[in-house]
Amino acid sequence: MFDRDLWAEIFNSIKKNKLRTFLTGFSVAWGIFILVLLLASVNGMKNGFVSEFNDDATNSIFIFPSVTTLPYAGFEAGRRIKFTNDDLEYIQGNFSEDIEYITPRFNKNVTAKYKKETGTYQVRAVLPDHKLIEKTIVTSGRYLNANDVNKKLKVVVIGKKIKEDLFPDEDPLEKTLILNNSTFNIIGTYTDEGNDREERYLYIPVTTMQRLYSNTDKINQIILTYNPKYNLTQAMAFSDMLEEVMKRRHRVDPDDQGAIRLNNYAEQFSNVNNFTMMLTAISVFVGLLILIAGIIGIGNILVFIIKERTKEIGIRKAIGAKPSQIINLVILESVFITTISGIGGMLFAMALVKLVGKGIQSPAFSNPQVKLQTVIIATTILVVAGILAGLIPAIKAARVKPIEALNAD
Repeated sequence: MFDRDLWAEIFNSIKKNKLRTFLTGFSVAWGIFILVLLLASVNGMKNGFVSEFNDDATNSIFIFPSVTTLPYAGFEAGRRIKFTNDDLEYIQGNFSEDIEYITPRFNKNVTAKYKKETGTYQVRAVLPDHKLIEKTIVTSGRYLNANDVNKKLKVVVIGKKIKEDLFPDEDPLEKTLILNNSTFNIIGTYTDEGNDREERYLYIPVTTMQRLYSNTDKINQIILTYNPKYNLTQAMAFSDMLEEVMKRRHRVDPDDQGAIRLNNYAEQFSNVNNFTMMLTAISVFVGLLILIAGIIGIGNILVFIIKERTKEIGIRKAIGAKPSQIINLVILESVFITTISGIGGMLFAMALVKLVGKGIQSPAFSNPQVKLQTVIIATTILVVAGILAGLIPAIKAARVKPIEALNAD
């Protein structure tokens, strides 16, 4: 295989047959190029869909009160449903084994001031469990705790974007922030993997918010995570049960789909998983078609090469060349061309994916990439299968008698 004369002959053949070499190499490089772009695109879509769930626990359930659309139990349609602390306590007390974390949310827009800096943001009044449900990442200080809630302390955790707006050159920890004329002590800062909007919230204890606003017990929504051991069927059954119970508590028609809305991430995540699995299956199928097309292309080119060199083969056999030497000459030349072309197509495609991927900013398409191992395996399969496709005509040509080969057209 490392015979110097043999490789000199191979390079000489490549030099003399530039068009043939180009066609063989292009067939391989193009197949690998398209395959890499296909796999990277599918992975980009998968990453985009999955990233939508990065900033929340995938076993989350969001419960929203809204307006009734059907009359029921003496109440007219159009009645606004309101959640209170009692609803939260009811769920906690009756579904303790089904719930992992739970928190209410009480939202309010406020004007935040620090020295000469001012901004309008939304306060999220929550319980400490919210950090685990929302996957909030504390970057300095701490998050809300039980003591803050029990004592109704005026403390606040601010997002990264608020820090950049109001404290561009200062450490905000332990500073006093004015929210609608009420002073709050900043105890921490956070980031969120969701998006910039998620980093523009102010988190304070829900009890503090309720005390400041007419001692209300109102909450805007309830968020919880169910038992992580539940499968999709169990999660959906629990979600349906919650909806039924909450409708019964608030005297809502069981068929009313608008009064109390539940957003179960289990169902959404399952739909995304099913869709990404379908994308993967399609990409594998199309990838196989590309490989098969490449194999056929290489095989056809090899058949043409062998036919073109029939007289040359006859001369070699006439001067004593063995069939194995003739086969080696043809196959090694093809291996060299296809390997170099495959690697070239692979590297070009991966470089293009990396370059283009950086410029794509879309929630539905993120970080398009393909594993190097996958591409190497595909390239190897394409090269080996293509060589095997040309091996049969190479063996057949090597068995031809010298006189027949010399007389061939």
